[in-house]
Amino acid sequence: MHYVVCMKQVPDTTEVKIDPETNTLVREGVPAIINPYDIHAIEAALQLKDKYGGKVTVITMGPSMALEALKKAIGFGVDEAILLSDRAFAGADTLATSYVLTKAIEKLNVQEGVDLVLCGKQAIDGDTAQVGPGIAARMNIPQLTYVMEIVNLDITNKKIQVYRKVKNGKELAETRFPALLTVVKDINELRYASLDNLIRAARYECKIWDKNQMDFETDKLGLKGSPTMVRNIFAPPGRGGGQIIPGGEDKPEEAVKTLVDKLIPLDVIPN
Repeated sequence: MHYVVCMKQVPDTTEVKIDPETNTLVREGVPAIINPYDIHAIEAALQLKDKYGGKVTVITMGPSMALEALKKAIGFGVDEAILLSDRAFAGADTLATSYVLTKAIEKLNVQEGVDLVLCGKQAIDGDTAQVGPGIAARMNIPQLTYVMEIVNLDITNKKIQVYRKVKNGKELAETRFPALLTVVKDINELRYASLDNLIRAARYECKIWDKNQMDFETDKLGLKGSPTMVRNIFAPPGRGGGQIIPGGEDKPEEAVKTLVDKLIPLDVIPN
């Protein structure tokens, strides 16, 4: 079994900065963390490896600073880490990002086979939840989203059974693999990195693949391959303080009249 996890390094949400020229996130020099949902995808893959055997590979697309996140993944126990890095990838939206990740997974599939692709349900910087499903669509494989528990993995019959988190409950779903899963935080508790893995991570040399090491259509990369564009970004205006209507407990009728008198001029209720 070969489990491939798509991981993203995201800006710390308290330090988000925007390039005013391109309206894209500024990543250079900004404190970054592993996307929290992706850490749980890594843990899910490691637990599958512990139970069923196999190999875990983590891939991410980004600048050289993402190597730090990949080494952290190695520290958790991941077998192999690959950075997809090229100036041609810069400025990619979810469509262009899923394209590059798909090409990397397809290359891994040719080299050694890929059985399951795991992603966090969404990234905390964009919150679109589009990249995982985009990869599944490009690879033409089934997808199970919002996975909260992996019930069973039948290697002989190539079937996986999971519980998906849905409104007011959970849903039992099954599909054949190769398949793609997106996971929620409820799926597991994170492990601590072992000393052996931390030592291995410190010495580990991540593979780096650029656009020349995969078969790309260049018009599908980066800004050129991104049909969505951010036209403007602004902070919402601050909310003013509210007003407390006196007499709500002792004189409710008077308080209601006062409230109505204030709402009518605002056209909130008819006169």
